Amino acid sequence: MGIVGTGSEVRGAAPGEALRGATAVALAIAVFAGGALAAPPVQAQTTLKVVMHSDLKIVDPIFTTAYITRNHGYMIYETLFTTDAQGEVKPQMVDKYSVSDDNLKWTFTLRDGLLFHDGAPVTSEDVIASLQRWGSKDATGQKLLSFVKAMTATDQKTFEISLNSPTGLMLLALGKPSSNVPFIMPKRVAQTPGGEQIKEYVGSGPFMFKVDEWKPGDRAVYVKFDKYKPRSEAASGLAGGHVAKVDRVEWISMPEQQTAVNALVAGEIDLIEQPRHDLLPTLEKAKDVKLLEQNPLGNQYAFRFNVQQKPFDNPKIRAALYEAFNQEDFLQATIGNAKYYKVCKAMFICGTPLASEEGMKDKLESNMTKARALLKEAGYDGTPVVLLHSTDLQVLTNLGPVAKSLMEKAGFKVDMQSSDWRTVVARRVKKEPTSAGGWNAMLTSWVSADVLNPVATSFVNSACDKANFGWPCDEKLEKLRDDFARETDPAKQKAIALAVQQRVVNEYPTHIFLGQWYQPMAHRSNISGIIIAPVQVFWNVEKK
Repeated sequence: MGIVGTGSEVRGAAPGEALRGATAVALAIAVFAGGALAAPPVQAQTTLKVVMHSDLKIVDPIFTTAYITRNHGYMIYETLFTTDAQGEVKPQMVDKYSVSDDNLKWTFTLRDGLLFHDGAPVTSEDVIASLQRWGSKDATGQKLLSFVKAMTATDQKTFEISLNSPTGLMLLALGKPSSNVPFIMPKRVAQTPGGEQIKEYVGSGPFMFKVDEWKPGDRAVYVKFDKYKPRSEAASGLAGGHVAKVDRVEWISMPEQQTAVNALVAGEIDLIEQPRHDLLPTLEKAKDVKLLEQNPLGNQYAFRFNVQQKPFDNPKIRAALYEAFNQEDFLQATIGNAKYYKVCKAMFICGTPLASEEGMKDKLESNMTKARALLKEAGYDGTPVVLLHSTDLQVLTNLGPVAKSLMEKAGFKVDMQSSDWRTVVARRVKKEPTSAGGWNAMLTSWVSADVLNPVATSFVNSACDKANFGWPCDEKLEKLRDDFARETDPAKQKAIALAVQQRVVNEYPTHIFLGQWYQPMAHRSNISGIIIAPVQVFWNVEKK
């Protein structure tokens, strides 16, 4: 259900000035003899107008991994734990927690003052139902729940998670910063099966979703939740106090990037989450506009196979693309400026602890001779590859044509089917044959925070029907992921991560990692307090 916020926006008024004169007059005039004053007039709202990277169509952040839906989740929901600016896991909804000596029982207590937007207190039963639903969909959640013996509410604010065996995954999973995020919902909502979309959007975060003003293709609106009680710590990354410093946030749909840039320069909007890279020089020169690198670790492109459909049901045919592809072509076609991309043959993000390019020297070099030889050896029969191509997100649009060109040079037949990103997201979950609306391959991008280890990397999950779209099914990869979840020695974890990479590249490809790229956001100079994090959030943001 929608929660309707109080107050009304006075459009066209400068923040802090609207109704100032009217207020003075109202306070000076008595309504009747006896001196009673008129009720104070409604104060002008501070409204932040932003253009996000995509239009909001799906509003269930557990149903889909789409980042626009994840960002929506951060507007209205909270999490038990989250990560700070240094990437360390910190409590958020949790006040305190403890672990038994044998590491088999974790006890958590929620902090005081947690309320859902409908006024109900957040309880342990809400938490357990939310974790169960999240764990039915998310790769990290699935792996965590494989260790869980029971989750029990001991009172309204305290719950226990009992394990079958110890794991170092608990806080890493509960503090997972990106898709799918373990957001906490009311129990009645969280009881919705993970394969169905929720129909009620009640969170406990600093903003409320104005369902009555949500118009896909036009805008999504959020208003400040006045009863929200933030943590006392200063904001750091996604951790600390989530203080709403504006009254209203409007996500305005502007598919044409030049239009959005013009609106930002003119002061008609306040922020663009992902301005097109070729327009960055214009923004660099614009008066009263600033660029900010909000996510220093950047993002990673990925080509995803559907292993359930021919021809990619054959691992050797999938492996041929590790010979046919190269990262530079994809990065040049999409980003263009080498300042904003990096060729990186490490699955787990260059510059992070688990990164390794060992064994990758002869891969991703567009060796068409080797690619064609592998196709011949695998018995590729010319089955067309239905390649989903997103046309409306500038950081994805040119990926499809590059993939098609390289695949055809290697000997594939490619049927590239173009549509907007929303259609791609809706179609990629279909398991039907390509003749009935299914698909063979698609391209996307992951924020680096999502692909830092074998458990969190959704595309490595090879749990068959429980895996993410594409549905890889490989016992060896699942055993390696399980080994990683049990291991606590960093050196041994890195060895396991390398074994995962080698399995994916040489023996059972689940996806192809196509390089790293970086995306500054743009905002008006009167906007401050933007959080440096892998997700665009709007608490702590001020508009002067």
